[in-house]
Amino acid sequence: MASYYVNKQAQSNGDHEVHKSGCSYLPSTENRIYLGEFSGCHGAVQEAKKHYSQADGCYFCSPDCHTS
Repeated sequence: MASYYVNKQAQSNGDHEVHKSGCSYLPSTENRIYLGEFSGCHGAVQEAKKHYSQADGCYFCSPDCHTS
C-alpha cells in the first residue's frame, strides 16, 4: 500500500495528476490533496475523480494510469 495525492493545480490539458508518496514530482503540501492508501494507482485515480473530473496518473510514479 502506498499514499497517493492529487495535484490541486491542473496541467495545461486540464488534468490533475495523481502522485505516489516519494515521487520527485509530488506537489508541495499546500498544492495537493491526500487521497488515501491504495495498492495501485487505479484506485487512487478513481478517488481523485471525486475531486476533479479530469485526473490522470503521473508519468513517472504512476505510469500504468498515465493516459495523456
